[in-house]
Amino acid sequence: MSKVDAATVKRATKDWSALYPGFDVWRPLRLLRRIGPVLQGVTLDRSTSGDAYFPTVHIHALTREFPVVSLTLGQRLVTSSGVQEAVTFSRHGEDYSDAARRLTEQSRLSLDLPPTIEDVVGELRTFAGSQQAQGGPPAVNEVEDSVLIPAASGSVDIAVEGIQFARELLGKWPKSRLPIKWTSGDEWLEGLSAKAENVDLLHAVVDGQIAFHKLAKMRQG
Repeated sequence: MSKVDAATVKRATKDWSALYPGFDVWRPLRLLRRIGPVLQGVTLDRSTSGDAYFPTVHIHALTREFPVVSLTLGQRLVTSSGVQEAVTFSRHGEDYSDAARRLTEQSRLSLDLPPTIEDVVGELRTFAGSQQAQGGPPAVNEVEDSVLIPAASGSVDIAVEGIQFARELLGKWPKSRLPIKWTSGDEWLEGLSAKAENVDLLHAVVDGQIAFHKLAKMRQG
């Protein structure tokens, strides 16, 4: 297996960037745009072997202090049968354009016009509700993001709805699956409400994350 050199990675990044002009190149293989307190990304997620990448769309909330830009709501390109599909660097030139077209079609959030905060919150709630319905672990981070993102954006009504959604899910989450560090679900809910109401602190967190991740020059969608 031949090693993929930096020039090949740079070329792949440039090619994908040309197809998504609304996004900026943040790092090699990573495109981002900022929509207020949330990032939307197109990431070419390297395979374990390193000779291929999985085209992946995702978001990341800037309303929490976090050391990396996460792949929240990560959605990889899939085949017609639902299998995750990788593009090999050796065939990048032949395959990337069609892969990008299909990724755009499959993405639940628009990759053309920037999604609205309401769109983002809707997908976070859908994910959290699906996790609960399927017996998966409580989607605590996604629920928190669905409240704090609109709160930081000034969408008070959506944030209030998010608190009610969090309360409903909390009543359905098995106590045995709640985070170990929690003292109680009610305390978590009260803390989340307090964070949503402290808009100045939320803005400070967002500003701090923009500086930490070097996003100041990134265009806003």
